[in-house]
Amino acid sequence: MIAASVSDYRELARRKVPHFLFEYIDGGSYAEVTLDRNISDLEHIALRQRVLRDVSRIDLSTRLFGQTLSMPVVLAPVGLAGLNARRGECQAVRAAHGAGVPFTLSTVSACSMEEVSAAGAGPFWFQLYMLRDRGFMREMIQRARAADCPVMVFTVDLPLPGSRYRDVRSGLSGADNLNGTIRRLWQVLKRPRWAWDVGLHGRPLSLGNVTGVMGAHAPISDFLAWLGNNFDPSVTWETLDFIRSEWDRPLIIKGILDPDDAREARKLGADGIVVSNHGGRQLDGAMSSARALPAIADAVKGEMAVLVDGGVRSGLDVVRMLALGADGVLIGRPWVYALGARGEAGVRHVLHIIETEMRVAMALTGTSRVDRIDRTIIAQGGIA
Repeated sequence: MIAASVSDYRELARRKVPHFLFEYIDGGSYAEVTLDRNISDLEHIALRQRVLRDVSRIDLSTRLFGQTLSMPVVLAPVGLAGLNARRGECQAVRAAHGAGVPFTLSTVSACSMEEVSAAGAGPFWFQLYMLRDRGFMREMIQRARAADCPVMVFTVDLPLPGSRYRDVRSGLSGADNLNGTIRRLWQVLKRPRWAWDVGLHGRPLSLGNVTGVMGAHAPISDFLAWLGNNFDPSVTWETLDFIRSEWDRPLIIKGILDPDDAREARKLGADGIVVSNHGGRQLDGAMSSARALPAIADAVKGEMAVLVDGGVRSGLDVVRMLALGADGVLIGRPWVYALGARGEAGVRHVLHIIETEMRVAMALTGTSRVDRIDRTIIAQGGIA
């Protein structure tokens, strides 16, 4: 099968990686209503097709946080992503830098910050959660600074983890250690290429950034349980002064769905926000990112960078998000599907697909530059 779109890569990944890994990446919380809304609400944004405009020179480049990007796209932080290919985050960061876009490393990545830094692709962004263990957080911030990370993405929408029933059904969570291990092992054996390339030759199969507190040989279920038990539901906006005081580089607050929270992030001194419902993996029934974005952009755009994620599956979707008010768009599942399907080459290719689709969408809406994409290219009634 030749992948021509993100949906093709999704199907390839389904066939190649163990079932529990695919379900973890692909699924959402509860009945997955918000996961579906993210996609459907974005698909229903109708654009104005314009003709006889000079679109012979289309410029996708933009600047975010002092960096010039080839297009307004960032690879989002995705936990466990690196287990989908051998030392997967190292492959993904090389693909991102080759395409001229940032890569964001998750706290719960397979590869540690130091390993990704040593991959030789250049600086990357780092994502951090608010955890009870402030000493661990300080250590992460220090390590990110030592790795020369230019941007910190601070995720705030997990005071408690949402219930993800697919993970229970697949055996990734909710089962006792022995039963869960046996179920995962059986799924691995059904993917012999992954077992050989990643399971055997891609070791250690752990979460590199947290091995200092968990050890290198703890099973994945223990890592996830440790993380879930360490989310801090007592955090308030005042608590976040801790992060702002510890990190003197650009700071992005991720997980904003309400204009009032966007204003609070601005008061905190954040340099940007990500409008996000965690890919439909937290509050099921929450508003889609596409619906939440316009009001948030109206509240704070021009005072801080407004980024967005959720439901983006094409370059056309990127253009839609920019038209709704975003300065940049994070993609998560698309790059992980591609990583699981074809490794670094897959991530490079999916970024090429997105770039090509953006160029076509911009040409057909009569827009030649990213900074000229706004709500004027949305058809009347295009925001339902």
